[in-house]
Amino acid sequence: MRKLGLIGGMSWISTRSYYEDINRAVQLARGDTASAPMVIDNLDFRDLAGLSSEEDWARAAKVLIASAQRLEAAGAGMIAIAANSMHRVFREVEAEIGVPMLHIAECVGEAMAADGVRKAALIGPRNVVTGGFYRRRLVAHGIDLLPPDVPHAAAIDRIIYEELLVGRATRTAERLFRTIITEQAQEGAQAIVLAATELNLVVDVDANVLPIYDSARIHAKRAAQWLLED
Repeated sequence: MRKLGLIGGMSWISTRSYYEDINRAVQLARGDTASAPMVIDNLDFRDLAGLSSEEDWARAAKVLIASAQRLEAAGAGMIAIAANSMHRVFREVEAEIGVPMLHIAECVGEAMAADGVRKAALIGPRNVVTGGFYRRRLVAHGIDLLPPDVPHAAAIDRIIYEELLVGRATRTAERLFRTIITEQAQEGAQAIVLAATELNLVVDVDANVLPIYDSARIHAKRAAQWLLED
């Protein structure tokens, strides 16, 4: 099979989910003894946390470019960034390597369009849900997005960066996100996009008041599909 390159470590919690989901998909398709040919460059998130200024993001781009180049040198034929927020520098990374990359928002947009979703809400950190780099990709697939959830923004960021990134899932967080999803349904959303790769720790992806599009799960599924293509 082909070999996938995964830029991970942002956080290691979500990278673990990617690894499990991709391997399970390959095993299901190829048999019990099959596993996914991939190489993972697990970055130290201390070098990439708390980015705010343009200088910060320029530095982040250099870190991810170097990571992608290492993966390409190791034989990866496709590269995926296992984090929503780091797709802000997707184009910069893509321009510096000779193999294709798999954009997380493109995968989500394709899945939603295939299901006929036309109006949705993004739940995730402020830098993603307000960022044109992410919203434009979904809008291009005909998805009308509700405005960012300003009242809950600080609480969402705190839960993601102080709890979920270290693997801590609390009942308080679960209740908050149930409330948010209910409110978004009342605002007319047909579906919810989890725009942080750790949110599936506190949001029931398979049983909720609205269909939940888990960006990490969708991205990993598409990566596995690429691996399995002839």
